[in-house]
Amino acid sequence: MTAVSTYTSAAASGATPSSGLRPATPAQRARVEKTAQSFEASFLSSMFGQMFEGTDVSEPFGGGAGESAFRSFMTDAMGKSMASHGGIGLAKSVTAEMLKMQGLS
Repeated sequence: MTAVSTYTSAAASGATPSSGLRPATPAQRARVEKTAQSFEASFLSSMFGQMFEGTDVSEPFGGGAGESAFRSFMTDAMGKSMASHGGIGLAKSVTAEMLKMQGLS
């Protein structure tokens, strides 16, 4: 039986999801947290990209093909920076759910 089916079975039977979870090792927790933070950074980058869509920057410090080509690099860097400094709390929620799906606490 997989961790996902164990979690699903526990939820379907009315048991609390945390009742059958085993503690995650520090290495497992670190991998999950890193993945969740990466997901939050990607999400934030996408949101920043949408936020900057349609904004025009006047010459001589902006505009042109160069700015549009490198804007995605800027939004990626902003997303990574924000996620690494706590972000919006998305990584924490994603971490908890990823651990539960693997049968870990």
